Amino acid sequence: MRILLVGDLHYDMRQLDWVLGEADGFDLVVLVGDLLDISSSVALDAQVSVMLGYLERLAARGAEVVVCSGNHDLTGRDADGEKAALWLPQVTAFGIHTDLSSMTLGADPGSDGDLLTICPWWDGPVGRARVELFLVEQQAVRASMGSGRWLWAYHWPPPDLPVSWTGTQSYGDADLAGWIERFEPDLVLTGHVHQAPLANGGSWVARCGTTWVVNAGRQIGPRPSHIIIDLDAWSASWWSFEAAGEQALSITEAAGAQ
Repeated sequence: MRILLVGDLHYDMRQLDWVLGEADGFDLVVLVGDLLDISSSVALDAQVSVMLGYLERLAARGAEVVVCSGNHDLTGRDADGEKAALWLPQVTAFGIHTDLSSMTLGADPGSDGDLLTICPWWDGPVGRARVELFLVEQQAVRASMGSGRWLWAYHWPPPDLPVSWTGTQSYGDADLAGWIERFEPDLVLTGHVHQAPLANGGSWVARCGTTWVVNAGRQIGPRPSHIIIDLDAWSASWWSFEAAGEQALSITEAAGAQ
């Protein structure tokens, strides 16, 4: 099973069109947050309308689609008064998997599948507690699936890793680091820190305890930086205009960019 991971598209229609054109070559497309752009001159409600149309077309291409929310995707306050991506649940009507849901990957009859768990960007204590409870519930689901691996989609990487290094500071989510230590997923798909893959001391891939964490970063241009994950080979490869890299996920040390 082949997964295309892209994050931080920030309403760049050229890059969105590239994803749409590439989707047929993959079994799963994961968009790991920040589809919208709060700094754009286009109003958020107009961005949402365009993005929903785009996601409907993407879902019709054949590959399954996963979207988790990022900080730019928050469009209002929920019933608890915390900021949330209020528009994102609409994508489930297209068959897209999104925040606070999980899906089984690559399960053949009689075999254990991998579990992909999709986490939202949370804005306060209620949202944080909701994510933690969700992970507890999904840990039980994973345990019931046998030897399958556990993958998470989570917009922001944990701190103090090359995947969260901007070139001048570590910019990561300490709560995620705690959850990784507690629940021990096999692979976390992140974004948010645009500079990390190409910053001096940064990387697109790193280990957090026994967990692999990847971050495709962001580049300007018609083709987004992206990561391809091969579940059968248990490997990942990264591409950008300036560099590329490959990583066997069956080993315990991260390879550098090439």
